[in-house]
Amino acid sequence: MTSDLVSPRKSEKSGRQLSPEQAAAAAMVAEAKARGLALTGPDGLLKLFTKNVLETALNEEMTEHLGHEKNQAEPGRESANVRNGERSKTVVSDAAGEVEISVPRDRESTFEPQIVKKRQRRLTDVDEIVLSLYAKGMTTGEISAHFAEIYGASISKETISRITDKVVAEMNEWASRPLDAVYAAVFIDAIHVKVRDGQVTNRPVYAAIGVTMDGHKDVLGLWMGTGGEGAKFWMSVLIDLKNRGVRDVFFLVCDGLKGLPEVVANVWPQTIVQTCIVHLIRNTFRLVSRRDWDAVKRDIKPIYTAPNPDAALTALDELDEKWGSKYGAMIRLWRNAWDEFVPFLDYDIEIRRMICSTNAIESLNARYRRAIRARGHFPTEQAAMKCLYLVTRSLDPTGTGRARWTMRWKPVINAFAITFGDRWPAAETY
Repeated sequence: MTSDLVSPRKSEKSGRQLSPEQAAAAAMVAEAKARGLALTGPDGLLKLFTKNVLETALNEEMTEHLGHEKNQAEPGRESANVRNGERSKTVVSDAAGEVEISVPRDRESTFEPQIVKKRQRRLTDVDEIVLSLYAKGMTTGEISAHFAEIYGASISKETISRITDKVVAEMNEWASRPLDAVYAAVFIDAIHVKVRDGQVTNRPVYAAIGVTMDGHKDVLGLWMGTGGEGAKFWMSVLIDLKNRGVRDVFFLVCDGLKGLPEVVANVWPQTIVQTCIVHLIRNTFRLVSRRDWDAVKRDIKPIYTAPNPDAALTALDELDEKWGSKYGAMIRLWRNAWDEFVPFLDYDIEIRRMICSTNAIESLNARYRRAIRARGHFPTEQAAMKCLYLVTRSLDPTGTGRARWTMRWKPVINAFAITFGDRWPAAETY
């Protein structure tokens, strides 16, 4: 490779000045064409370039370690350490696959290379690729085949398992990290995964997302359950959140779990439990003949858009009068959910928009389900939790639980500050 490879130059076609990186890429493409080589692939120029860069860097490190260039040691110096040949080593690069490099050695064996450390076989980015593919639901066998096909690199299933197992300690630390003292709202839901425990069974995984006082989503945690989704297990989840520092929650939004209001009252007495309006509407149409959907849709809208609870109750009575004889189950659905339905009607439109549905957590669940569908079932509970955690980690590379999703709720925080002014200062004093 010549020095022209890394020197800025002008594009021949546009005349614009190229960055050193762009000039290097352009030179590589031009050289590949001139030599009749592929740019990528097992024998591509990119692989050769990677080899040259690594070996050059290693030799520079050796020069710094010894204090002199090859064959240029000063006479009379104190150290007798000099270069002592090279050894061959194969590393795996995410861009170039398997690359065989020559690592310089010194006579006293005190050289500790940094760009490719001793016993290091995979360049750092490979681990991140493995974790990313695992988070997307690929099995260890599929990831191994992927590397063999795309990068021409052979990575065993056992090696991939060791890479993913490294996140277990990180996952446990994440699951027990301290949380904020106050959340504007907490959204809870459960998804089901198939786990082979003697036989394949459905196991619920409980998830919770909080909206912080500065308007960000916070993935609070994941919990593996033992049976159907119920208020009893949610009690242990809420206690865990409280033990990790959560002292107050303004709203807890859920999908109409029976017995949950009593559970929440035991943990956070001032918290308002709000059922998901979207789920309530969906369940309504499950009880109605398709030919009546348009008419029922018009008649239930005055209920959830009512200016206050009294107006909503009047709209429900009108719905009962019109449809009660034909769809009694639909009316019972609304009346049974009424106590958890009406709270949001006492607040202004900004707060209503925020707490009327569990869409905040369902977007996360959709990502979980994509990974679950790709896997089918998991051999152990830990494997299932590891996969779901890596999905969360892909949204939250810092490990704090705070996702990178675009926030649309910042304006609602001002409404919360006004409405819950008597409890708002508690966020700084707990």
